[in-house]
Amino acid sequence: MSTGTYAPKPGAAPVGRMITAQTALETRMLLRNGEQLLLTVIIPSLLLVLFSTVDVVDTGDGKAVDFLAPGVLALAVLSTAFTGQAIATGFERRYGVLKRLGASPLPRWALMTAKTLSVLVTEVLQVLLLTAIALALGWSPHGNPLSVLLLLVLGTAAFSGLGLLMAGTLKAEATLAAANLVFLLLLVGGGVIVPLEKFGAAGDVLALLPISALSDGLRDVLRDGASMPWGDAAILAVWAVLGLGAAAKFFRWE
Repeated sequence: MSTGTYAPKPGAAPVGRMITAQTALETRMLLRNGEQLLLTVIIPSLLLVLFSTVDVVDTGDGKAVDFLAPGVLALAVLSTAFTGQAIATGFERRYGVLKRLGASPLPRWALMTAKTLSVLVTEVLQVLLLTAIALALGWSPHGNPLSVLLLLVLGTAAFSGLGLLMAGTLKAEATLAAANLVFLLLLVGGGVIVPLEKFGAAGDVLALLPISALSDGLRDVLRDGASMPWGDAAILAVWAVLGLGAAAKFFRWE
């Protein structure tokens, strides 16, 4: 038998190619899911349009959209990196998908890398869409784009860690309920739509939440032109380290 009998040559593909293929698959699955689209695209867009055009919440001085747009961008990160990823991963774990993928040539760390890249791809699409809507509503962003990028990356890491921790420790049904409940609670009390000052003394505690830090940080840069809100970035970094560390330690594949 000659060396060239088998074409293509049997064996696992390079890890980079496997990650790219899995990322594309994860992204397609995410974008085809109706509930995911509701959380990641429709709800943030409707909130941005509604509260920017109807005087329901006192957002302080200036145009409402200048306050709301950064908060809705933070909400988009929450919906994709935390809620959507937690629910999807939780049900993949329940149905044995993660167990089977973990036994494939794709390393487990590469699978998590693909999931993270899928989240980032989806967030890019979200940011582009929400930015276009906000600009059409009269938004006037300021600040350094690199500061915005750093905050979004830190927020993604924080929410991804918490989402994977939930998906890897709770049953799928519990993850579905808990992830949606947390989404609603953070939407109301995370400074996305309602300024934290409206919550009185509780606002100081709520400011330590990752959604509050991301919302306020983006608002400081995009509305007020701050160079880099290091306090908010530090809060996000702490949540990222704690969330990802706990997820790596306690995540169960079965």
